[in-house]
Amino acid sequence: MAEVDVTPGRSNSLADVAGLRVGHRTQVGPDHLTGTTVIWGGPAGVTAAVDVRGGAPGTRETDLLSPLASMQRVTAIVLTGGSAFGLDSAGGAVAELADRGFGFPAGDAPGEVVPIVPAAVLFDLGRGGRFRSTPSAQSGRDACRAALDPAPTTAAEPAETAAAGSALPGVQHGAGPAGNIVAQGNVGAGTGAVIGGLKGGIGTASAQLPGGATVAALLAVNAVGSPLHPVSGSLLGDWLLLPGDVRKLVAPSAREAAALLDVRAAAGRALLQREQQRGAAAATDYLARNTTIGVIATDVALDKAGCGKLAAIGHDGLARAINPVHTLLDGDTLFGVSTGARRLTGMAELQQILSAAANVVTRAVIRAVLAAESVTTQGGSWPGYSQLAPSATGP
Repeated sequence: MAEVDVTPGRSNSLADVAGLRVGHRTQVGPDHLTGTTVIWGGPAGVTAAVDVRGGAPGTRETDLLSPLASMQRVTAIVLTGGSAFGLDSAGGAVAELADRGFGFPAGDAPGEVVPIVPAAVLFDLGRGGRFRSTPSAQSGRDACRAALDPAPTTAAEPAETAAAGSALPGVQHGAGPAGNIVAQGNVGAGTGAVIGGLKGGIGTASAQLPGGATVAALLAVNAVGSPLHPVSGSLLGDWLLLPGDVRKLVAPSAREAAALLDVRAAAGRALLQREQQRGAAAATDYLARNTTIGVIATDVALDKAGCGKLAAIGHDGLARAINPVHTLLDGDTLFGVSTGARRLTGMAELQQILSAAANVVTRAVIRAVLAAESVTTQGGSWPGYSQLAPSATGP
């Protein structure tokens, strides 16, 4: 069972950590199935660290997150699809933040700043039908604008709608002050995500601790491994869900379980078949074909070493919800973030925060899988868990 006296925050999302804002840029339409998510740390920035466990990561500006590096705060964090090409979106976020005067003061005049924006990518190339339909610098700008100037949406917008001021297909979603809705599922960096043959996506969850601290996570779930129990088809880690995390979640029927496990098995067969078709070259072909990336945050003051531990413990949450995890075919990367709004009272509270960090990650993975919707494009077809097992999730 879940921890006693721990409850979800007001919005049960990363936005419950006061000061953080989330913006999604979702690119769907002709040839596109990808997107970008920006987490903005506010005018003063946030303390951050990173923990990389997967064998094929794609990152930017993560070295400066080391406790040995001089930079103590970051301006924003970018999560994006597009593999290495998607790192262009971080450049767009840097430009947008600099235009608004947010960043490390590096010159003598006002506004002469350098935004510090670490980033991590996941592999979704070709899932929309065209290999190079990837996030761009404009995608990063758009996601940044959605975070900085949030106009929260509670209903899905048409996928074909173009975001204002952009020629890219898709929509924007933003969430600002605590309590605002952070969109989940097929949005932002999770737009083209896949997990064990099922549709993946963005998931988020938060925890209010007895002493008043908040811990939250936001993930783009895109893994080689599966979220399914190999016999029942139930979601791994579901015992950690809190009241209010999901509307309904029970074991799928025998027929639904068979359908779910067929998808799981087919994903494994597809990998083996590709290796057989391509020969020895396929051993490297499949590197970086997935990756789960995300942010775990708290409002309690932690230094960079503490944020690193927050990110490290978060990987335990991935291991409870995805099997296998941290494979050579994934680049699993988690950022730990502290806004510093609350003083750490002692070791007991730190232990509660770290325990909650693992749990919010597990819950965020499950919420991502449940929020993701089936998608068919020229690049492939990926069913959603909720569509394959309707009796398990609704009404």
